[in-house]
Amino acid sequence: MVSEKATNVSDIVDEDELDEEPGEEIESAPPLKVGEERKLCSSGLKKKLLKRGHGWETPEFGDEVTVHYVGTLLDGRKFDSTRDRDAPVTFKLGHGQVVSGLDLGIITMKKGEIALFTLPVQLGYKDGGPDGVPPNSIIQFEVELISWITVVDIFKDGGIIKKIMEKPERTEQPSELDQVLVKYKVALVDGTIVAETQEGGVEFYLKFGHLFPALPKVIMTMRRGEKAKLIVQPQYAYGDKGIDANDGIHDSIPPNSVLHIDIQLVSFKPVIDVTGDSKIVKQILKDGEGTLTANEGATVTILYTGRLDDGTVFEKKGIDGEQPLEFITDEEQVVAGLDRAVATMKKGEKAVITIHPDFGFGSVEVRRDLAVVPPSSNLVYEVQMLDFIKENAPWELSNHEKIEAAGRKKEEGNLLFKNGKFQRAGKKYDKAADYVSEDGSFGDDEQKQAKALRISCWLNGAACCLKVNDFHGAINLCSKVLDIEFYNVKALYRRAQAYIETGDFVLANSDIKKALETDPQNREVKLIHKKLKQLQAEIDKKDAKLYASMFSNKTKDSTVARKKLKVEKVEDESKDTEVVTMEMERVVDGSASATANTGVRC
Repeated sequence: MVSEKATNVSDIVDEDELDEEPGEEIESAPPLKVGEERKLCSSGLKKKLLKRGHGWETPEFGDEVTVHYVGTLLDGRKFDSTRDRDAPVTFKLGHGQVVSGLDLGIITMKKGEIALFTLPVQLGYKDGGPDGVPPNSIIQFEVELISWITVVDIFKDGGIIKKIMEKPERTEQPSELDQVLVKYKVALVDGTIVAETQEGGVEFYLKFGHLFPALPKVIMTMRRGEKAKLIVQPQYAYGDKGIDANDGIHDSIPPNSVLHIDIQLVSFKPVIDVTGDSKIVKQILKDGEGTLTANEGATVTILYTGRLDDGTVFEKKGIDGEQPLEFITDEEQVVAGLDRAVATMKKGEKAVITIHPDFGFGSVEVRRDLAVVPPSSNLVYEVQMLDFIKENAPWELSNHEKIEAAGRKKEEGNLLFKNGKFQRAGKKYDKAADYVSEDGSFGDDEQKQAKALRISCWLNGAACCLKVNDFHGAINLCSKVLDIEFYNVKALYRRAQAYIETGDFVLANSDIKKALETDPQNREVKLIHKKLKQLQAEIDKKDAKLYASMFSNKTKDSTVARKKLKVEKVEDESKDTEVVTMEMERVVDGSASATANTGVRC
């Protein structure tokens, strides 16, 4: 039998370690042609292709393969053959069930392929094999790979083994938030069926679990349409306690039961947490076309129905004769949650979008077309993306178009700033600066325009950051300007403002001095300089009081001792006593003085 004297994969490497991974063909070498022979690795294993296989996938160690083989010596004498028995053999690759050379050869094969492998002594039977194979013989196997089953150890401990019985072409796998539709049949070792879904399967959200705790982890390894067999050990099922019958889900399951499960992932509906905090959640009902999504700034056309949690419809667009809604994303033309979610949708996509009040109508009552939305209501929109026109990216434009687009974005930002919409204005300035980034290959005149626009947008963006208390953002944008124009007064002034707010008085003072060197009469800079002085003086006073209080407490503790010292020395050493007292007082005064000098003098 082939299985005699077989070795594990870990035992393959001898004194001459393999230069390549086991079974790996020479990198960049063309595929084998029918009739061509090639050495697979430095150990001397050779492969001659006799018939091409199908597809591109090959089995891996751990998979269960089904093959026909004929084993011969170099002189043609046959020592084993599944064809003679008319019974193909199934075994697990890399588990010592066949000689190691056969393992290494099969992992290079495609389904339906036939190949002749020539095995050197160290990969065959060193000490002699079955049916009279002499020791130290070079042997050959003609192998046909009929099929294989991919075997996955889910938790890498043998606790749940998944055998993939039907592998679909699509590669999408569900994630923890998704809603899945599965069919399964659960049996005990003796074949007793303890749980089975109805014909249509069962639908549930993975994050809420189902049947037993480890099942969602298994399902997340499956592809849409995949069929598999699971062997689940008790520690991942119901342990040493078992479980009583649960009507509609499973029958009673005894303690320490190993479960055998036939399972199919029929389909799943992807659920996307748009904001990362579950305040805008999008459940995809129907996939859209292609890969492009309607990003920020896109002109979108949608139809939708808006409902409350209790099912009350408060708004419809594009339904029952209504016109679809067309709007530009990121322009506050719809509630923020709908705006953010629609920007992630593909053309033709259908989705249910659940929106927290923070991204809906907030804590106020709002009257819509069909109903009143109460304060702090969750909103549920069923949306279909009919079409969208994406805003052109910078790389899609000519230099002239980039400069024009940057100018338009800047003006839009200015208008938003005047209306007090500082965050949206900041986004406009960021986009405008992106259009004229330093990466662009502008000519001399264009470069001057682009540079001026960049600086202007960065400065305006810094002003927006100051308005919304994003002081580090303001510092970053002003620093970009100062990297180009070292003495730009506006950048120095705004960065100094941000430094003051973050308590970096030394850096603020440095920026103010540079600004005054450039423009000594600048009113705003002089005012902020005065403010910095006042703040520093206030801090100096507080620090001085704090340190004075600390030393005052210490001197009170030693008052009695000092008085006693004075009495003892008053007659003979009155001068010395006076000196001691004065020195103690100077320590206290000196500490307060040192405290007053810890701040920056402006």
